[in-house]
Amino acid sequence: MPQTKHDTAPRPIGAIDQAGTGETLRQCVVSRERLPQDQLIRFVRSPDGQAVPDTMCKLPGRGAWVRASRDHIEQAVRGGAFSRAFKTETQPMDGLIDTIEAQLVKRCCGLIGMAKKSGAVVVGFDQVRAYIRGAKPGWLLEASDGSADGRNKVHFLARAIYDEVRVAGALSSAELGMAFGRDSVIHGLLEAGRLADSFGVSYRQLLGFRRAPETGWFSDEHEQ
Repeated sequence: MPQTKHDTAPRPIGAIDQAGTGETLRQCVVSRERLPQDQLIRFVRSPDGQAVPDTMCKLPGRGAWVRASRDHIEQAVRGGAFSRAFKTETQPMDGLIDTIEAQLVKRCCGLIGMAKKSGAVVVGFDQVRAYIRGAKPGWLLEASDGSADGRNKVHFLARAIYDEVRVAGALSSAELGMAFGRDSVIHGLLEAGRLADSFGVSYRQLLGFRRAPETGWFSDEHEQ
């Protein structure tokens, strides 16, 4: 079956290589691990002395980096990691974790919207299944509140053709609808390419703060 070739994602500005691998590494202020930048959340210190998330990595000023997980952010808050990182008293903003999750959802939906504008999306049960028969999707998008029967029919058709299929199921039908410019969406996909790769980065960050239902949706018995 023909497959759409993935584009190469652009290297982030200001990248620091690890032994020339091309990965952007930053140090988590909680664990002290040096990790690829796309596995962390950037924070900046506001003028009023609060640590605020910068999930787009666009705000000016010195940044502090924390692994993209609820547990690590909570540890940063409890342990005063932001004050140490900024070398001055710094308090986390109110509702910090909820704000991070909301920013990441907005980022995921925004990338879907960008893909829609470029014509690199498919939406609808029949349309998604028809696309899968001709090309491998970059990401299958299944609403977290959709029916098991429908998503199984989409997923296992794709698995019957392709060795590996990436499924994103943490967004609700209302959130997917917002991304696609509709009231709600249950089934969709992103075509393989740069925007799908960028979506994957943001989606994996989101899973540090929101359950990934797709990990429990599919079992081998459905593939018989």
